Amino acid sequence: MRINGIEKQTIWLNEDGWSVDIIDQTALPHKLAVVNLKTLDDAAYAIQAMLVRGAPLIGATAAYGLCLALKDDASNEAMSKACDYLNEQRPTAVNLRWALSVMTNHLNPLPEDTRLEAAYKKAAEIVADDIETNRLIGVHGLELIKNIAAKKGPGETINVLTHCNAGWLATTQWGTATSPVYHAAKAGIPVHVWVDETRPRNQGASLTAYELGHEGIPHTIIVDNAGGHLMQHGKVDLCIVGTDRTAANGDVCNKIGTYLKALAAHDNNIPFYVALPSTTIDWTLNNGFDIPIEERGQEEVLSITGRLSGSTKGEVVTIDIAASGSPAANPAFDVTPAKYVSGLITEKGVVEATSVGLAELKTELENVA
Repeated sequence: MRINGIEKQTIWLNEDGWSVDIIDQTALPHKLAVVNLKTLDDAAYAIQAMLVRGAPLIGATAAYGLCLALKDDASNEAMSKACDYLNEQRPTAVNLRWALSVMTNHLNPLPEDTRLEAAYKKAAEIVADDIETNRLIGVHGLELIKNIAAKKGPGETINVLTHCNAGWLATTQWGTATSPVYHAAKAGIPVHVWVDETRPRNQGASLTAYELGHEGIPHTIIVDNAGGHLMQHGKVDLCIVGTDRTAANGDVCNKIGTYLKALAAHDNNIPFYVALPSTTIDWTLNNGFDIPIEERGQEEVLSITGRLSGSTKGEVVTIDIAASGSPAANPAFDVTPAKYVSGLITEKGVVEATSVGLAELKTELENVA
């Protein structure tokens, strides 16, 4: 997608052929910064500190992180240690584990002296596959938007509410929840996005709004608690969110606050869809409440980073916002039960958020493989 009219990806192989460049998402929206990853530690830090975030992008970064580790030591022991180290950085997003499994399954049978080159090729494939997968999510999600548009008057705007950032910044291109929106805009359908700010890291306000603005998509930032009000007043046509892990029964684990949006949508008879690549489904879990929920540091809740206005406009600072001495809890995700999910938008089409629907998808994926 584009930043200032220039096509960008979130991660790419550097011109030297071995180090990896990423967009530092902690600097957005105030600054576009590129960070060069040269070591396994660099990749691990980028994942843990959320320089990269979003399940698909975390997976791609982990894949390249393993490549960087193999530059120093391509033995089985070193590869296993590197995977364990990377897996520790973010416990909830299943694509981290998935990408490393894909890499090691491919590399284990190979002689050590051929692993490095093979690793870079496989990591590049993971990135390319993610781009195409997210494009297809948009193709299938577009049909949902078209169906709503057909029920409206000519030229009426379709209002989509999303939560957090499941855009191209959370993937390698297109995004998951935003891909249908981008496809709708390209198809000439008037679309507007209500962007939840998504406390505590404000990834909706700082990331989703940033990318929608650069793509010229009409959007409005709202506080997290405004979504239900907008639904009650008929200002939301559908909700589309992403997910960091989905259980085999259709339960969805996504950024904290997603569950509340699903409840409000259910109460107001508004479709609530979840967009995801099939790699984000954890087939080993039959209950979303078995998904480990990452508890992040309380400083994310008690302080906020932003750009000063006035005479010092342009300076980015972090300030305390809470009562001094008060502790904070910071669960990063919540689980939305499948019964509140209208459907799962995958690269294979829209499937039911049920054990049966996902079992059918799994069979289709296995037949393709």
